[in-house]
Amino acid sequence: MTRGGQGLARVAVVVRAGAAPLWWLGVCAAGVGVLVPGLTGRRIGVLAGAALFLVAAAVVAYGRRGRYRALARSAARASRHDVLQDRAVTARNWRRGHRWWLLLAFLAAVGGAFAAPATAGLLLAGCGVGLWLKAAWVGRLERDGEVLLWVRVDWLDKGAGRPAGKAVKAYRTTGIAAGDAAPGGARRRTPALV
Repeated sequence: MTRGGQGLARVAVVVRAGAAPLWWLGVCAAGVGVLVPGLTGRRIGVLAGAALFLVAAAVVAYGRRGRYRALARSAARASRHDVLQDRAVTARNWRRGHRWWLLLAFLAAVGGAFAAPATAGLLLAGCGVGLWLKAAWVGRLERDGEVLLWVRVDWLDKGAGRPAGKAVKAYRTTGIAAGDAAPGGARRRTPALV
C-alpha cells in the first residue's frame, strides 16, 4: 500500500464469511439436540426451532439494508494504489476474529438442547442462511451497478466484520472483474479452457 493506497476487503465476502460456520455449527447442534429429549420434548423443540430459523434468517437477511444501500450509492472509485484483499484472506480473518464467539454459540446451542431440543441449533443455522441471503442481495446490488463493493480493512472491527458498521464511512468500487470473488462473494468460476 504505497502512495496513499488502502487495503480493501470485499463487502459481500465479509458478509458471507460467517454463513458457513454458523450453518454447520447450527446443524450439528440441532442434530445433537434431537438426540436429547429435553424439558419441552423433541416435537415442541423442533417446531420452535423451525420458527426461530425462519425469523433469524429474515432478520439477518433484511437488517441494515438501508445502510448498505446508502454506502453503495456514495461509493468512490478505488485508487490504483489500493490493495485488494483475496477472498480467502478476508474469510480467514473473519473466522479468526469470531472463533471464540462461534465456539460459545455452539456450546450454548448444545447446552440449550437440554431445555428445548434443536431450538438453539436451528436459530444458529437460520443466522447462517440469513448471511447467505444478505450476501446474495449485495451481489445483486453489485450486478445492478456493474461494480464490486469494497470496504477499507482498517474500518472493519477487530473481528474483521461489520462492513456496514459505524466506523465505515464509505465504500470503494472497482470493475466487476476485479478480485477473485464473483458478485455476492462466492468463488469466481473461471470458464473451462477448450
